[in-house]
Amino acid sequence: MDTPKPPQKPTHLLDDLESIRQLLGEENLDPPLLTDSIDPDSIPLLSDIVTPPPVAEPVPAPQATPLRSSIQQSLNRDSELSRLDSELRAAAELILQDVIDDFVPQIEAELKRRLQARLSRLLPPRK
Repeated sequence: MDTPKPPQKPTHLLDDLESIRQLLGEENLDPPLLTDSIDPDSIPLLSDIVTPPPVAEPVPAPQATPLRSSIQQSLNRDSELSRLDSELRAAAELILQDVIDDFVPQIEAELKRRLQARLSRLLPPRK
């Protein structure tokens, strides 16, 4: 694990800054002041620096034949899906009717049993 460096003394930092200033040269000692005026014409424009991209050649429009064939394929697919949907619904209705037909006798027998039980509670027995 790295141990943190002890902070340098301000005199060392000032010495480092002074050596950097000497390396850069004496002409850059003073930064420009905010009161100095700047010639607006000396500021480059973005259009002077960046060149526009080359104009791309127009892409020829695709022919109508592939579009027609893809539309036809889509219509064929839709009609096939519609046909399959109709067949599935018809098959589901047949299965439901078979289930109903299988359970009707049981349901009818249960209804008759419940009706007899209720009648015997509601009506007095025959003498």
